[in-house]
Amino acid sequence: MRPLQALGLSATAEAAYLALVKQGPQTLARLAGRPALAGAPPEGLQHALGELTDMGLVSRTDDKLTAQPPRATLEAVAERRAREARVAYESATLLSRFWLDHTSGPSYVEVVDTSHSPDAIQRRVHHEAVAEVRALSIGPVGEGERVPEVDTDAWDAMARGVAYRVVYSADILQEPKALEVAHECVDRGEQARVFPDLAMNLLLCDDRLAVLSVVAPDRAGHHTVVVQPSGFLDGLIGFFESHWRLAVPLPPFGNTIESGARPTNESRQLLGYLSAGLTDESIAREFGVNKRTVTRRIARLQEVLGAKTRFQLGVQAGRRGWL
Repeated sequence: MRPLQALGLSATAEAAYLALVKQGPQTLARLAGRPALAGAPPEGLQHALGELTDMGLVSRTDDKLTAQPPRATLEAVAERRAREARVAYESATLLSRFWLDHTSGPSYVEVVDTSHSPDAIQRRVHHEAVAEVRALSIGPVGEGERVPEVDTDAWDAMARGVAYRVVYSADILQEPKALEVAHECVDRGEQARVFPDLAMNLLLCDDRLAVLSVVAPDRAGHHTVVVQPSGFLDGLIGFFESHWRLAVPLPPFGNTIESGARPTNESRQLLGYLSAGLTDESIAREFGVNKRTVTRRIARLQEVLGAKTRFQLGVQAGRRGWL
């Protein structure tokens, strides 16, 4: 139960309020000694009590802190936020009309300037999602090297019950830090798969919003497009789902491959042809054998590497260094 955190109050504020409700009026010193608040720094507790006082959930009389009934106070908060939400929607409608009157292009597409705050629009998806976030991830795009890091906004969304399905570029298998970060997200509840050669980063916020990021032609930055409900958005949703169906589960972290077996030159050549996209017929011509022989050799390699599909075969071969 995190009712006050859901309203934006800190975990310390929520713990303090619940302690005051359970134990009755307390002095600050006695409240600080409660097990639920053990370890909270004094300044943190003071700030938390300020949050509660500002909202009207706690009153101070002499040296005592007293919890106030929540319904009337929080109903007033709900009404105020509902008014703010209505004003925000009305403002969005008015400003959107003004925007359309002074710009060209379809109304359901917004090109976003991300030169100064490239992650702000992505945070919007994590904050606004209600049911599910779906993503294609090639990692950071644009100029400069960025170390992969955990997206705590995604963790917060998963904690409040939002489902996450993410398709990562297969390049992640060659990047230990990126793979570690992905598995941290999986440990939090994310479903993750990998797919070769993703062309863009895509975030889908339920079925309401898409954020599409691609590298700029000069690679000095990237372009971000926000897509509102439209046929275009439906197409992007279908684009993700097709990749999800074709992708394979993210390999377990630290799943080392036994190194006893070594590929023959023929196996390396066959894997090279497969990774280049050649058909079985074309590979058969290169080897001077019939198609069924090629099919059998591929099936044998899949058996040796424990791969159920040809894409998994490529992933496992890459992890072993066979390619």
